Amino acid sequence: MRNLPKAGFGAAIALFLADQISKWAVTNPLGIDSLGDAQTITSFFDLRFVPNIGISLGLLPADGHLTRWALVLLTGAIAIGVAVWMTREKNPADQVALGFVLGGAVGNILDRIRLGYVVDFADLHIGEWRPFLVFNVADAAITVGVLVLLVRALLVREKPPVENSHA
Repeated sequence: MRNLPKAGFGAAIALFLADQISKWAVTNPLGIDSLGDAQTITSFFDLRFVPNIGISLGLLPADGHLTRWALVLLTGAIAIGVAVWMTREKNPADQVALGFVLGGAVGNILDRIRLGYVVDFADLHIGEWRPFLVFNVADAAITVGVLVLLVRALLVREKPPVENSHA
């Protein structure tokens, strides 16, 4: 069996744990656990509880029992695809980026299974202007992982191995 990408799976585990611990810290010790609950941290960052029943940008809202589990299955299938891709990927940077995506996906899937929604809490803003939706560590990890994969795919060209022509 081929060596598993330890850095990729390590990144996935680290991001999954960071996501779950941050959600626990916000909703339990800090008590920000109901819609409308918020705590100002800085002039540009609040902790704000938002139960997200959909996926990115509020798409595919899973507001019923059937749609919730359909979304769990869909995102679970995507996570499995990312894990398989990571085991086949030879480039270590891409393995780690895929690990970010996998760890984030599994963190959000666990929320949806346990709670029926994903806990979002990070609210970046400039005054009243909010250029981002409220998000969580998993969302940030998925975004960073996808951006790294896109930048590497579009801008970084791997040099082919130099063949030795001494024959």
